[in-house]
Amino acid sequence: MNENGERVKTSLSAISAQKRSRDSSHYCVFGVAWLLFFHYDVIMENIVETVRKTLKSEASEAVRESSKRFFKKPVKTYGVKSGEVRKIAKMHFAEVKHLPKVQIFDLCEILMQSGFLEEFSIACVWASSTHKELQPKDWKTIDRWIDSYITNWAACDVFCCGGLGKGGTVGTFLEMYPQYLKKLPTWAKSKNLWKRRAAAVSLVGPARKGLFHDTVFDIAEILLLDAEDMVQKGYGWMLKEAANFDERTVFQFVTKHKSAMPRTALRYAIEKMPKNLKEQAMKKY
Repeated sequence: MNENGERVKTSLSAISAQKRSRDSSHYCVFGVAWLLFFHYDVIMENIVETVRKTLKSEASEAVRESSKRFFKKPVKTYGVKSGEVRKIAKMHFAEVKHLPKVQIFDLCEILMQSGFLEEFSIACVWASSTHKELQPKDWKTIDRWIDSYITNWAACDVFCCGGLGKGGTVGTFLEMYPQYLKKLPTWAKSKNLWKRRAAAVSLVGPARKGLFHDTVFDIAEILLLDAEDMVQKGYGWMLKEAANFDERTVFQFVTKHKSAMPRTALRYAIEKMPKNLKEQAMKKY
């Protein structure tokens, strides 16, 4: 073989070696990434399974049967009392609180996907526990979770306005980023009744503090004639909390609309008012 042929052969050998090296690196990186993903997935599942084992160990058939009377439709539940769920949520959050918020949110979503009320409640406690790290971009997650996983009033309320020793994720988010209040009228007009209830009960916590006065009445106006009693109770509750700071305006709103306002919503709104105001509000034209 002449000199040129030798150079070509050498060059081809070098190129082949470089290609093998690149392929090896590629497969190595891919392999590490796959192992990390697999490891992450296993860790997430292990954490969730530990939570589920604890819930099962505390479950009671009597509590499960008793809880049915609070819901119109069947609800998946282990049968664990709310106080015990709170303890379980706190106990297991100690095991995950060191994780980045995005990973905690991943765990929350896995729990929500089960459909069990207790798991959803624990997810809400964990999500709320990350409130200092909430960012505007989290609104998309909040909105999606309501559409995807909330199917009863209890799940709606614990996520939006709190319970189990924690404030609601949605209400807290709105206090941190009030520019998102403009999103609530869209929720209030949604075909999803739980999103309509969410528009109101997300303001329960802020209303207790005298916040977002104008938005409270805007949402009440939109929901005024809603036919769903769960929505009526939601905005009635919101008005009741607002009345702690501005009883006169809430009373004026109720009396102005009492001929059309569903009695369920009206009774909720005036629940804490003095007897004479209640009588005036309930008096028919």
